[in-house]
Amino acid sequence: MENFKKNWQIQHNWQLLFPVLGVLILGYSSYRLADVVVGGINLFMVIILTIVLFFGFLKLTLFLFDKFERKWSVDYRWEMIRVFIVFAITGSSSVFIGRPIIALIGITKDNLNIVLYWILYIIVGIIFYQILLVAYGWLFGQFKFFWEFEKKMLRRFGLERFLN
Repeated sequence: MENFKKNWQIQHNWQLLFPVLGVLILGYSSYRLADVVVGGINLFMVIILTIVLFFGFLKLTLFLFDKFERKWSVDYRWEMIRVFIVFAITGSSSVFIGRPIIALIGITKDNLNIVLYWILYIIVGIIFYQILLVAYGWLFGQFKFFWEFEKKMLRRFGLERFLN
C-alpha cells in the first residue's frame, strides 16, 4: 500500500477515494460495454468480456496518465484521476441533459432531417459540456485546471470574446 501511495503521490488517506472511484467507474463502464456487446445472451461471456475490457481500459488509462502528466499541470499524480473522473462525468451528463433539451425544444428524429437532428444534438451537447466541465471541475476541487482548459477550448472555437 505504501508503494501505491508513493507512486500516486498520496499524502492523506482521503485521497485514496479517487483511485478507488476511478477503478469502480472503469469496472462499471467495462461491464456496461460488455453487456451491450454480448447482449445479455450469456452471463459467463459478459463476465469474461468485462474482465478483458477492464484490463484493456486500465492499460489505456495508465498510458494516457503518462502522456498527459507531462502536458497538464497538476500538483500530484492522484489529481490526474480526479481530472479523468470529471471528464467522464461531464461527458455522460451532457448527453443526459442534451436529450431532454432537444425534446423540450420540440426537435425529434421524426419532425426533422436526421442529419440536421444530429448536428443540433451535438451542438447542444457541446454547449452543455462546456458549462458542466467547469461546474464539475469546481465540485471536484479542480476549478483552476478546468477553467484554463475551458479558456483554451473557447479560443480554439474562435470564441475568445466570451473570456473578457
